[in-house]
Amino acid sequence: MLVQNGTRDLIGYGRTPPDPQWPGGARVALNFVLNIEEGSEYAIGNGDGFSEASLTEMGDSPLPHGARDLAAESMFEYGSRVGVWRVLDVFAARGLPLTAYACALVLEQQPALAAALREAGHDVCCHGWRWVNHWQLDEAEERDHIARAVASLRRTVGEAPAGWYCRYGPGVNTRRLLAEHGGFLYDSDAYNDELPYYVAVGGAPHLVLPYTLTNNDVHFARGNLATAADFTTMLRDALDFLRGEGRGRMMSVGMHARLLGHPARTAGLARFLDYVRTLSDVWVCRRVEIARHWLRVHPPSTP
Repeated sequence: MLVQNGTRDLIGYGRTPPDPQWPGGARVALNFVLNIEEGSEYAIGNGDGFSEASLTEMGDSPLPHGARDLAAESMFEYGSRVGVWRVLDVFAARGLPLTAYACALVLEQQPALAAALREAGHDVCCHGWRWVNHWQLDEAEERDHIARAVASLRRTVGEAPAGWYCRYGPGVNTRRLLAEHGGFLYDSDAYNDELPYYVAVGGAPHLVLPYTLTNNDVHFARGNLATAADFTTMLRDALDFLRGEGRGRMMSVGMHARLLGHPARTAGLARFLDYVRTLSDVWVCRRVEIARHWLRVHPPSTP
C-alpha cells in the first residue's frame, strides 16, 4: 500500500527493508552529489532586495538585511570560478561519476560548465530554476519555476532532468506540481530513509530517492568539521558501517564547490575517493541509475 503524498509515514520499511539487489551484489549504492547554485542565489543583482550568505565562510552575513554583501557574492564566485573545476577534476582523475544538483539559471550563465557535465557523463538533477525557497512560492510561481527550469536544462545539457531537489525542502505543492508537469523519474525532497520508496501522488505511484544533510560538506560552514581529515573520517565511518550491516543501503554525499572546492577540504574528498576505489562491494553510481534500477527491480504497486 502506498502512502499518500503529504501524509507522514513514521514506519517506512521498518525492520524488514527490501533487498535492493544493487548491481554486482554491492552492499552500498554510493552517490556523490555536487550542488551547483552559484549565481542563482538571492542577490541584489538578481532583483531580490537582499544578499544571500548561506553556506559561505561566514555562514550568515554581518551586513544589515537589504545591504549588498560583496564579500558573500565573492565567496559564491569562488565556487564557480575555481572550486567546481577542482572537484570535477578530482572525480575525472579517478574515473568516478557524480550527480549535479544544478540550478537551471547557473548552467545558462556558465555554458562551459554545462558542457563539462555533459562530456563527463554526469547526470543532472534539477535543483530549481534558482536557489530559492520553494515553500515561499505560491502555486502559480512554483509551477512556472518548474517549467522554466526544465526548459532551460533541455537547452543547456541537452535533455530534461530525471530528478528534482528543492533548496532544503519542498513546499506543500511541490511534489504534486512535479507529477503534474511530468517527465520526472523521482524527486529527492526527503531525508527520511536510506532506500528509495514510493508515495501516491494524484492516484499514481511516485518514486522518492531520499537525500541527506549528514554526509555533507555543509558541516564546514556550520563549524562542525574543521579539517579535511574530519571529512574523510565522517564519510569513511558511514560507508564502513553500512557495508558491515550488509543489508544493502543507499549513501548520498553532498558537496558544494564554494565549500569543498578549497584545497584544504578537497584533499579529504580525494582521500575518500581513493579509499572507495579499493572496495569491491560498493556501487559508485549516478542518481538516475539508482532510480532506474529501483523502478526495474522494485516496480511500484498500485495505490
